[in-house]
Amino acid sequence: MSTELPRYEHYIAGEWVAPAEGGYFASTNPTTAQPWYEAARGTEADVDRAVRAARAAFEAASWRDLSQTARGRLLRRLGDLITENAEDLARTETLDNGKLLREMRSQLAGIPEYFYYYAGYADKIHGEVIPANSTKLLNYTQREPVGVVGAITPWNSPLMLTTAKIAPALAAGNTVVIKPSEHTSASVLKLVPLFEQAGFPPGVVNVVTGFGADAGNALVEHPQVAKLSFTGSTATGSRIAAACGSRFVPVTLELGGKSPNIVFDDADTDSAAMGIVAGIFAAAGQTCIAGSRVFLQRGVYDEVLEKVSARAATIKIGDPLEPETELGPVAFGDQRDKIEEYVRIGREEGGRVLTGGERPDVGLDGYFYSPTVFVDTDNGMRVCQEEIFGPVLTVMPFDTEEEVVALANDTTYGLAAGVWTRDLARAHRLASVLEAGTVWVNTYRAMSPMSPRSGFKQSGVGIEHGTEVLREYTRLKSVWINTDESPARDPFVLGS
Repeated sequence: MSTELPRYEHYIAGEWVAPAEGGYFASTNPTTAQPWYEAARGTEADVDRAVRAARAAFEAASWRDLSQTARGRLLRRLGDLITENAEDLARTETLDNGKLLREMRSQLAGIPEYFYYYAGYADKIHGEVIPANSTKLLNYTQREPVGVVGAITPWNSPLMLTTAKIAPALAAGNTVVIKPSEHTSASVLKLVPLFEQAGFPPGVVNVVTGFGADAGNALVEHPQVAKLSFTGSTATGSRIAAACGSRFVPVTLELGGKSPNIVFDDADTDSAAMGIVAGIFAAAGQTCIAGSRVFLQRGVYDEVLEKVSARAATIKIGDPLEPETELGPVAFGDQRDKIEEYVRIGREEGGRVLTGGERPDVGLDGYFYSPTVFVDTDNGMRVCQEEIFGPVLTVMPFDTEEEVVALANDTTYGLAAGVWTRDLARAHRLASVLEAGTVWVNTYRAMSPMSPRSGFKQSGVGIEHGTEVLREYTRLKSVWINTDESPARDPFVLGS
């Protein structure tokens, strides 16, 4: 490795810590295909040190005895610091995974809202008094933090998806060890020093960088990790669920998707076409909620297909730092290879590429791939059933509402769905029968920290965002107090 590259260490207990085995790995700028920094290659020893630091911080009076309101103030201060550092964080993530700078600026405007939202909830996490059969017994519940939370985050939206995990985890009083993707560690590493500036005690938030087989597995299997939250592929999520299940450790899993985007004859076709483009080509299709399967009712099939394919063919591809760019590179070389392989498979299966399906010539050496629209596809094809995670869209016609519901639900995934119609009754009918954790009507990719997200079927387990997520990061305890000072009753009769 070249020592001329900037180098990041692990962040443990408020300090930058060299890797236990001295290893580093390079991260590549996907726009140039050139390495631009090195990060510490974490091993089991590094993870153990981070988890122990997090456990010590969890038990320390500086965090344990902090009032819930004071925790909320720390989260709010953190949100302010993120706003102050937004431009640097946005540029760092663009350099690391190729997302448009203007999209990252928008994300960085929204990320503080997550911390503000959960700051407000920090002192509203509480139990309740339960009526008992005897007036001499007081029964109440309390919600407690679970302990050390392991957060394994992906490469497509590192800051946003890390925030979705750690904001509620910290509001509930937990401590955290983050293992970011080896492809995109820089923005998270730039984020964590802000916790210290905000006033969080050392060890409350820790980061160990490295690969899944080493650092990721060690975090999943560490005996002091009380809760694991993962966003990534369904295959990896399945392995994590099995490993955590063997230790009875609760998990939250946000996994893959193959989301349907459905357009009916009565829809506003201009809006539907733009919603389709946003659903699959924004972020180069590298989102778990990508609307990668489009179903068009026969009456608008030709019209909407023409609008979508025409817009796809004119999308400006290039350097994501440039304001006119609409599509940057995919995050790394292997991901582009995967996309190319699926396009090849789609053609072999009988699909026809209407536009795209190739590497564009943009004058840069990065990992670019053209927005691709497939027609003549069948919902049973691999390109219609397997998550590609790239700018590849399949378009299929349908005739009836019943037919399209069956097609939309005919997948192992159930993360999101889109419906375009002016018929209010139909909108509600489809929202009820589509097997997806999120259903958008006449919009796509709308989200808020206040709105819960969940995955059905193989798209995940548990909740992220909203108030429901606070249950994911707390445990419920029932407390019984006997206020009766009279002699004890028969010890062989159950008390109530």
